[in-house]
Amino acid sequence: MRTSALAFLDRHGAEAPRLGWTAEPLFGGHPEHGVLRVVYAGTLMVNDRPAIAVEPNRIVFDRFCVDRTKPGQTWGPPVWEFAAKRRG
Repeated sequence: MRTSALAFLDRHGAEAPRLGWTAEPLFGGHPEHGVLRVVYAGTLMVNDRPAIAVEPNRIVFDRFCVDRTKPGQTWGPPVWEFAAKRRG
């Protein structure tokens, strides 16, 4: 996931915020369980496939896409906040 997330930033990092994407829907994780609770996980935290396109409401991967606006979706804090909390 880390490699794919970094590749996303290299390829789409400037465009994603312009299209309304923020850290939580991209890199979110559950506040207590990180990415083990995928219901809170950001789009880039649920698979290890590289994103091929970013659109206003979805990230496109080679075999599927992930929508930003899922009914009832609760995004967790970015994974780096989870990691900092675990270290602290």
